[in-house]
Amino acid sequence: MSFVLAIDQGTTSSRAILFRDDISIAALAQQEFPQHFPASGWVEHEPEDIWQSTLATCRAAMAQAGLRAGEIAAIGITNQRETTVVWDRVTGRAIHRAIVWQDRRTADACAALKAGGHEPMVTHKTGLIIDPYFSGTKIAWLLDQVPGARQRAERGELLFGTVDCYLLWRLTGGQVHATDATNASRTLLFNIHSGQWDDELLALLRVPRSMLPEVKDSAADYGSTVPDLFGGAIAIRGIAGDQQAATIGQACFAPGMMKSTYGTGCFALLNTGATPVASRNKLLTTIAYQLDGRRTYALEGSIFVAGSAVQWLRDGLGIIQHASETGPLADRADPMQSVYLVPAFVGLGAPYWNPRVRGALFGLTRNTSPAELAHAALESVCYQTYDLWAAMRADWPDADAASIVLRVDGGMTASDWTMQRLADLLNAPVDRPVIQETTALGAAYLAGYAAGLFPEPDKFADNWRLQHRFRPAMSAASRERKLQGWAAAVRGLLASDEG
Repeated sequence: MSFVLAIDQGTTSSRAILFRDDISIAALAQQEFPQHFPASGWVEHEPEDIWQSTLATCRAAMAQAGLRAGEIAAIGITNQRETTVVWDRVTGRAIHRAIVWQDRRTADACAALKAGGHEPMVTHKTGLIIDPYFSGTKIAWLLDQVPGARQRAERGELLFGTVDCYLLWRLTGGQVHATDATNASRTLLFNIHSGQWDDELLALLRVPRSMLPEVKDSAADYGSTVPDLFGGAIAIRGIAGDQQAATIGQACFAPGMMKSTYGTGCFALLNTGATPVASRNKLLTTIAYQLDGRRTYALEGSIFVAGSAVQWLRDGLGIIQHASETGPLADRADPMQSVYLVPAFVGLGAPYWNPRVRGALFGLTRNTSPAELAHAALESVCYQTYDLWAAMRADWPDADAASIVLRVDGGMTASDWTMQRLADLLNAPVDRPVIQETTALGAAYLAGYAAGLFPEPDKFADNWRLQHRFRPAMSAASRERKLQGWAAAVRGLLASDEG
């Protein structure tokens, strides 16, 4: 039993990766599933699509590696966070499509809570701000908008879960309703200091406690799969939200270490150790992981649009056919043009937190071509990362700026052009690891650690290997000019907010 199966359930696809005990990859399967956009700013997934694609990829990875259930030591789950599912406790049938983390339908409800003066209390307890991004107001919307849902919830007939929790419930045949501390910390309902669901928060958002899962360590006993799913029972021993899992996979176990993941969105986490740091710059304070009952905290910055900006170039504008074309196209951009894309397609995340504004292009000329648009799209991800980087350094002033290195992962890091521009704008090294599947690796590590297959975190960190370090090469004058142009574009966008 020297294999661990990592389920990596993401925003646009489900993946299953089998890791050997030396953390090399034995098999990988991936399957996309449909996205639903019923209204402007609304994003939904069909829970059954999430489940079926997860099941199919797990079976495909096992078949690819020629493994039986008895040869797999444990399963680890990592998931798109904040995405909200509510289902019937008996039948398992969801009462509505899952409301995805990107969804902004509860913006007015969040504004009302802020106007009511509740945000300081919420932030103190949860480390979060009141925003549609998080699960709490999504649950309230489902209970209020689906006929009869609130009454059913109050009778104890409905369960809530983030995607990890929903998958765990399905994998165990409805026997285990649980989540881990990292996912719980993203709901607006969990006190990150006490490590418990909070009655004051539940009352504020009108969420019945009976809906909520048990909260466990990130590496723990989560039961076993129903035998007929994979030809035998497999222990489930690890769960973490995708960004926390990537932090673990990047071996950012020491305070001051930082990683940034570039998928649909971009998420940067800075390990702050056993002490939660209250941000003065609109970052989130969150749980990085919880092992053996001890919580480790992080500062987090969330960007809603990263890889999806490249998808927009491909699917919305049709100027590329494959994501890999974007870097070479951007490299052909006219250096005399300064085109800025602020990709607020679903509002702006950290450090601005404005759900109402929408994306805009600045600096267009008659000569602006697809090359300049590609250039602006890739640079937008780097500029947004800079904003997070600057906020984190302000919140963590003890860090030695000269020693900070950013570890990166996710699909966009395959673009050398983007990673070099990121190093240039941050004026700091950017490290890309040999193993790019860091999110899945983090989930696998948690499960393997709980199963006794993988070592303590400090020893696991010794396995991290550098594939390439991107060093800054841009002049100080060019960097400053570009950053000033970006700041002006963001100010212009925020000025367009009529809310």
